[in-house]
Amino acid sequence: MAGKAAQLAPVRGRERIDVLDIARGLAILGIYYLNIAFQAYPATMMFLGPWHVGWTPGDQAAYAFTNIFLEGTQRCLLEFLFGAGMMVLTAKAMEPDGPVAVADLYFRRTLWLAAFGLFDIFVWLWTGDILFIYALAAMPLFVFRQLGPKTLVALGLIYTVYAGAFGLPEYIERTQLVARVDTATAHQKAGVPLTSDDKAAVTEWKGLQASVTTVPPGTDKKLAEEKQRHTSVVGYYRNYWQLWSLIFVQQSYLFEIVFEAFCAMLIGIALWKWGVIQGLRSARFYAVLMVAGYAVGITIRATSIIPMMQFSFAPKPIWFLAEPARLAVGLGHLALINLLVKWRFGRTILSPFKAAGRTAFSLYFLEQLIGVHILFAPYGFNLWGRFGWAGQFWIATGVFVTCLIVANIWTRFFAMGPLEWAWRSLSYLRRQPFRIQRGA
Repeated sequence: MAGKAAQLAPVRGRERIDVLDIARGLAILGIYYLNIAFQAYPATMMFLGPWHVGWTPGDQAAYAFTNIFLEGTQRCLLEFLFGAGMMVLTAKAMEPDGPVAVADLYFRRTLWLAAFGLFDIFVWLWTGDILFIYALAAMPLFVFRQLGPKTLVALGLIYTVYAGAFGLPEYIERTQLVARVDTATAHQKAGVPLTSDDKAAVTEWKGLQASVTTVPPGTDKKLAEEKQRHTSVVGYYRNYWQLWSLIFVQQSYLFEIVFEAFCAMLIGIALWKWGVIQGLRSARFYAVLMVAGYAVGITIRATSIIPMMQFSFAPKPIWFLAEPARLAVGLGHLALINLLVKWRFGRTILSPFKAAGRTAFSLYFLEQLIGVHILFAPYGFNLWGRFGWAGQFWIATGVFVTCLIVANIWTRFFAMGPLEWAWRSLSYLRRQPFRIQRGA
């Protein structure tokens, strides 16, 4: 068994699948368009509604674009890729005498990912860290590797059903409220005295409308405390630690996001087994998948987000179809990438993202270094609270381009990113090649 373990080595060079690197690179750079919000603006105001961050026409356009095309879909791509990556890593485990050595590597690699994630949360200060989440989700993933793709998809859709079951009651209640308000309005127009139910419906509806312009009691105090903490290094750390605790512990979001990631990873394994994620299907297949994914996902999102931006309180399908929409748009992105890679022009356009994919782990930390510690920190440029959605979008674009340039320069001289090198060396229990060996 030791001999088998010694044969294990990372996939590198020509063995790498370019389309996976491209998709990973696009996802890790694109995710910053979502991450920047909690770095650039007080969380107290973020939780009140997007219009409290900035609501100029430019802000609205940026908010609509990111929430229709990017929100959750970059995670979705990374989760699909994580499942596919597990299949690449554990290929030898399909052999009769391979599982023990490969499982040892897999779980050691996953535990180190969790360690990097905890460092990202509590030292590097990123509240929205996905590394720890993906490590938790990946722990049980190994035992599902030999299931058939249809079974994997069925299991992967469990979270979709779970999330929909929680959102559907709100949709039904709001639909009923709208009907009651319509009845009360008709009674008013006809001069019919309002019943107690009519009055209750009108009162509830007015409360919803008032929520746009009013803030809950104590908000001003919370905002003042958050701003005060932002003025010092210790307070700055406390802000991020408290935000992580609020979201992932007090609101129990950690379970939700791990469940989501695990199920999407199962679907990623199925996509690998079908040859979808690694570009083995026809251009026609990817074109149909792209159109279908976008038609379903973008329709659900646009018909919910745009009315919300117009302060409509009508029931929105995204309340119970958020996860199907996320998966659909994610599949659309995946299909578009694979479709473009099949054409010379598309390969040329996307080629720079291979370097980003090969250094994605390091770029993820670089994004947080730029945002958390340089642009918005009290000991950096202290741009915190100064930019609405539009400003954040263009700053994120600058970070996107900067990271892409850094990745392409770096990979001219090094085989992988510095954190990829550390992670692999720790996982394989031996120092991995770092510099590119010319002529080798």
